Amino acid sequence: MTSIEGSVVLVTGGSRGIGRALVQALYERGASKVYATARDPRTVTHPDAVPLALEVSDPASVAAAAERAQDVTVLINNAGASVNANFLDSPVEDVRREFETNFFGPLLVTRAFVPIIERNGGGHILNVHSVLSWVGLLGSYSASKAAFWSQTNSLRLDLKPRGIDVTGLHVGYVDTDMASHVDAPKSSPESVAAQALDGIESGAFEVLADDLTRQVKAQLAEDLGVMYPQLVA
Repeated sequence: MTSIEGSVVLVTGGSRGIGRALVQALYERGASKVYATARDPRTVTHPDAVPLALEVSDPASVAAAAERAQDVTVLINNAGASVNANFLDSPVEDVRREFETNFFGPLLVTRAFVPIIERNGGGHILNVHSVLSWVGLLGSYSASKAAFWSQTNSLRLDLKPRGIDVTGLHVGYVDTDMASHVDAPKSSPESVAAQALDGIESGAFEVLADDLTRQVKAQLAEDLGVMYPQLVA
C-alpha cells in the first residue's frame, strides 16, 4: 500500500476536470510535490502544482516529461480523449486517434515512469478508465477504454514483483466539461478524486466510483441480453 503523504505524484491531464480535483486532493493529503501535466502547462491553475508540458501520444514529449520528473513515486494516468468514432461510418483515422490517446498514450507514459518509480523504491499507478470500459455504446471511446482496462490488468501482474501496485478507476458521468451535454446524475470531480486516492492508499485493485459503475460491473456475468436489451427486444 502507498501513502499519499510525502509522495511525489504525476497527474496527466491535471489542468481540469478529474485531473484538477486529483491535484487538489493530493496536496490536501500531504503529497510533497504534484506534477500536473497539460498540453499547455499555462492552463494548470493550482498554486502549488508543478506545471509540466505533456502530449501523451508523443514519445518525445513523454521522454522529456520523464527526464524532468525523476522523483515520481505515484503516476496517475488521467488524460484522455472522447472522439466517439462510429466503427462503420467514421474515418478509421478517428478511431486510431482515440486509441493513440486512451490506450497507447498511457502505455507510453507508464513505460517511461516505471523505471523511475522502481528506482525511487516502488510506488503506485492509478489508471482512469470508465464505466464504458464494459459497455460498447460509444464506438471507439468504449473500445479504447476496454483495451486500457485490459492493459491495466496485465500491468498489475507485471508490476507487482517490481514493487509497483496498480489501481483501475472506473466512473460513470462526472460533472466536468466532457459530460456537460449529458442530462443524468453526475458525480462531482472531488468525490471521484477522494475515492481514487482512498483506493491508492488501501491498495485496491479497482475503484468503482458511483452506483452506475457498480451496477454495470455486476452485470458482466449476465447474459449479453441483460447488458444490451435492444438485442432481444
